[in-house]
Amino acid sequence: MSSRHHIDDFMSGRIIGKIEEGRKITDVAREFDIAHSVVSRLWKSFKTTGMCSRRHWRGRVRSTTPAEDRYIVLSAKRNRRTTAQRVANQFLAASGKQISRKTVARRLRGGGLYARRPVVCVPLTRQHRTARLQWCREHHNWTEQDWACVLFSDESRFSLSSDCRRQLIWRESGTAYRPENIQENDRYPTCSIMVWGGIMINGRTRLHVVANGTMTGQRYIDEVLLPHDCLDSNCIQRLVWPTRSPDLNPIENVWDALGRQVAGRNYPPTNKNTLIRALTEEWDKLPQQLLDNVVQSMVRRVECCITLHGGHIPY
Repeated sequence: MSSRHHIDDFMSGRIIGKIEEGRKITDVAREFDIAHSVVSRLWKSFKTTGMCSRRHWRGRVRSTTPAEDRYIVLSAKRNRRTTAQRVANQFLAASGKQISRKTVARRLRGGGLYARRPVVCVPLTRQHRTARLQWCREHHNWTEQDWACVLFSDESRFSLSSDCRRQLIWRESGTAYRPENIQENDRYPTCSIMVWGGIMINGRTRLHVVANGTMTGQRYIDEVLLPHDCLDSNCIQRLVWPTRSPDLNPIENVWDALGRQVAGRNYPPTNKNTLIRALTEEWDKLPQQLLDNVVQSMVRRVECCITLHGGHIPY
């Protein structure tokens, strides 16, 4: 198979010289490892123009200037939920110049912005909606003082992107329904850890790193059975939670805030150990007022879920 590479003027001259010596185009193409059609077009061009240099096509003229490219990127950054078509319409109204949606998409890619769409991570069936609605109706009369006695706990996975210059990525299910919380991430993270924590009014638990590996019988005893026995022995009541309802758990918003804090550090983590240290430090630095606010939102979350008949709530 012939190779594909640029033919400079010196090589073009050698090719023309070989053909003028009486060599066949096929033999010359095989000698230089170039496609027969390329040599043929070069020879026809030489016979027509008398020149062996190839004119390089400069391509199509760009429809936007560098200043207009910056305007397009800035417009998209100001409203992360906008679409490429809306940006094109904005550009038309501002400059009077019409560009296509694909042109906007190319300019945004050049500015480091990529298309994204909200994905509902936890689909709800009719049974799930019914269970969520019933649970919310049972707790509809709970006041902020009642919710202040609850410790909200959960676990979340945090990952490092393969490129250390990019931000930390995190995955949470509760806040994934909000478009402003949809994050760009690498497809293949280099390392990932699972953490567990709990929040309540005027307090929080220590952030615990969940051990890696498979679930063995001993781990099931140590990490599942014994903690539950400890709760029972201390007369601590467990609050039954409806399935597929992370959006009702206020700690999901705390995971989102924790990921942003770690990503915004002056020296973002670059490996697993620094990631664990950063998560632990930023967890302790989270304002208690933030935790109190999300816990106090439980009254509104329950009311919203009832209004939506057990559907996803925008929290």
